[in-house]
Amino acid sequence: MSSEVIKQLQEAVQFSPENVPLRLHLAQVLLQDFQYQQAEEQYRKVLELSHDNIPAQLGLARTFYHQQKYSVAIVVLEQLEHQDPDNFDALLLHCRILVKENSLEAARDMYQHLLQLNPGFRDEALDGYFRMPQQQSSPSMDEEEEIEKIFTLEKPEINFGDVGGMDREKQEIDLKIIKPLQFPDLYKAYGKKAGGGILLYGPPGCGKTYLARATAGQIQAEFINVGIHDVLDMWIGNSEKNLHSLFELARQSKPCVLFFDEVDALGANRSSMRNSGASHLINQFLSEMDGIAANNDNVLIIGATNAPWSLDPAFRRPGRFDRIIFVAPPDQEGREEILRIQLRNKPVEDIDYRAVAKVTTGYSGADLKAIVDLAIEDKLMEALQKGVPQPITQKDLIKATKAHRATTREWFNTARNYALYSNEAGLYDDVLKYLDIKK
Repeated sequence: MSSEVIKQLQEAVQFSPENVPLRLHLAQVLLQDFQYQQAEEQYRKVLELSHDNIPAQLGLARTFYHQQKYSVAIVVLEQLEHQDPDNFDALLLHCRILVKENSLEAARDMYQHLLQLNPGFRDEALDGYFRMPQQQSSPSMDEEEEIEKIFTLEKPEINFGDVGGMDREKQEIDLKIIKPLQFPDLYKAYGKKAGGGILLYGPPGCGKTYLARATAGQIQAEFINVGIHDVLDMWIGNSEKNLHSLFELARQSKPCVLFFDEVDALGANRSSMRNSGASHLINQFLSEMDGIAANNDNVLIIGATNAPWSLDPAFRRPGRFDRIIFVAPPDQEGREEILRIQLRNKPVEDIDYRAVAKVTTGYSGADLKAIVDLAIEDKLMEALQKGVPQPITQKDLIKATKAHRATTREWFNTARNYALYSNEAGLYDDVLKYLDIKK
């Protein structure tokens, strides 16, 4: 769209400022021309003139989506869906935002609803995340297609620059994973291969999954996020087959980061097991990690757990999860950086990030996101009443800390006991250091 056409439309709107169809057309043209902030402004003015204008609400949500203002976009879409529950375009945009926000279960339900509204509809990107029943029931898939069906490859768009704090963790991952890929000959001279495993442990919500995804983005590798339900199967032998298929897909997609969330659920300590099937799965897991029957070079395995004490000790032997990293709640500088990232591209005013960081000691990254979301919700209510965006202030964030406390304390109560009384190998020394406890 030429700038001349936009200029003419802008002049026409100035001449007839209350002409809703004309202003809506200008907003749509600006959106198509990737001028998202200007389009947002026009859509807002349309809604001032026509409060329930559905095309304007949808357009406004799209501008927020392209500006990565996902929380605000969802608020607008929910209001639109209240007026028009089966608006296909609104539901599709809402589904894509839920994927971006990693709310995959809700996104899957919404995508299934979209397919019910339009059985012939398919979205390749969403199909990549969700295995729809039509895809699962196909008997003609060959073995390679079965692998693709079960596990989804993705190329993360984030990297270490998007991770607030975690300097120590990023440095260790850089040494173990990134540098061997950048300087393979140098590492080979010392008998080191590109690949291997890292175990991330720590309280929930401190960014283990986010850090793993950023690691893949940092080296532009494929990323496979594996949950327990992707592997476990009720039929004997199928869980081991699923696990093998997963590693085979990773080997076909090098460099590839395999991320096992809640890895202790798949690799629980065999000494406490009565189920021989679970023990067979662990043996299969160990065999795949060792690469006995296949080459695991450039297959990078990252496990995350909130309960490292539940993981079978065999996983910590050399060549498996031989680098174990404690992911602590962010320090003050990390909290300040996370708050800046969380509030990036959002309307803010008079925020002393250092002061907010000081009153959030012990907060995880998820806790910090929660207080930002609470502050945004308050401001959105105010903005909807006044009709214009209201900036988030330091006072709003401090108020939110009163409503949401740090969630890491319970984890440290448990971890302290293991660190003090079951730490012969020094695995939990970093926990003691964080708690400032000397044995």
